[in-house]
Amino acid sequence: MRQPQPSEQHLREIHRASEDIVRTTPVLSARSLSERCGGRISLKAENLQRTGSFKLRGALAKLRSLERPGGVVTGSAGNHAQALAYAARQAGIGCEVFMPNDASLSKLAAVTAFGATVIQEAEAVDDCVAMALERAASSDFEFVHPFDDPVIVEGQAGLGIELLDQVPDLAKVIVSVGGGGLASGTCLALKAERDGVEVVGVQAEACAGFADLLDDAGSRPLKAGATIADGIAVKRPGELTRSVLERLLDRMVSVTEEQIAQAMVVLTERSKLVVEGAGAAPLAALLSGAVEPAAHGTTVAVLSGGNVDPGLLASIVTRSETSAGRRLRLATKIPDRPGGLAELLSEIADAGANLIAVEHVREGIDLALRETAVELTLETKGPQHAERITARLGESYDVRVEVTPLA
Repeated sequence: MRQPQPSEQHLREIHRASEDIVRTTPVLSARSLSERCGGRISLKAENLQRTGSFKLRGALAKLRSLERPGGVVTGSAGNHAQALAYAARQAGIGCEVFMPNDASLSKLAAVTAFGATVIQEAEAVDDCVAMALERAASSDFEFVHPFDDPVIVEGQAGLGIELLDQVPDLAKVIVSVGGGGLASGTCLALKAERDGVEVVGVQAEACAGFADLLDDAGSRPLKAGATIADGIAVKRPGELTRSVLERLLDRMVSVTEEQIAQAMVVLTERSKLVVEGAGAAPLAALLSGAVEPAAHGTTVAVLSGGNVDPGLLASIVTRSETSAGRRLRLATKIPDRPGGLAELLSEIADAGANLIAVEHVREGIDLALRETAVELTLETKGPQHAERITARLGESYDVRVEVTPLA
């Protein structure tokens, strides 16, 4: 396999060839994040790209390089699948996609809507890629790798080119790393034109394929497990992308599930941006302190995608509200008689809380005769208000505070 070409002219030609379809996504200033992290921070909103992620850049470049294929086939968790399906529809050719059994429902729906045939017969992305290779070998369909392909990498370099044109004082770029295609392309573009820009890669700690490239490699074990950042959940990264990142990437860090979830919430609340876990990982690295902003110039966090299931996002936001004290979940016991619940709800109303949900629990716990348990979800004005409500109810009831688990 050839190495991707690092020539500035070559990368810009590929980028220009996609300009009729690929959007030049905005770089958004983030004052509150800059104040919080202590540097000038901007957000590259690639979540606003067509098909919802950066993947369209590489898919279009790859399809232009093929000579009259009968169709294309790939394995993907979702973002590459959507991009290839969209590009194939634009080119008027067939597309088949092997996706994991637990793939995001929203991504499945999008791939199907773009006209692709979806096959779900495996648990992991790596197995899906292997199945796609077998399908290509027995048909006239061309296999398109999600990341380990020189043309794909050259296409993804368009994001780096846009950053150079959009941010005159660009000093540092933080980008998610799954298979390494986006990070490799970004490094190629930036180092070709402005070698002084630092590029930092971010992996999900739960599934860090490039574990040996981490800053603290070897200091703690990393497992290839499930993560809310499914877009970068790649167990075996590419050989080509590894060679590029080993040569050009300045640093690699990892972030936890909690840190990714918190970054998604911050982006939703403060920046009004819907960003999936993989796209939020760079901001998670900043907010957690794993990466510090550049001392001079602008630090850009690349929000690589926005394809997140609404249910997962709602669960993460709800859990954050609970952790922040704006939602309060309580459990207690009340007399099992007419008016027992009304008395409790009257106490809650007098405390100034808003009742969101209430549920009786009569089994699975230790209850006396003529006694029932209830679980309550309340909306509060903040942590101090939540504490006052809990203390007030505790004067008359045996109250237990519950925490919503991360989905």
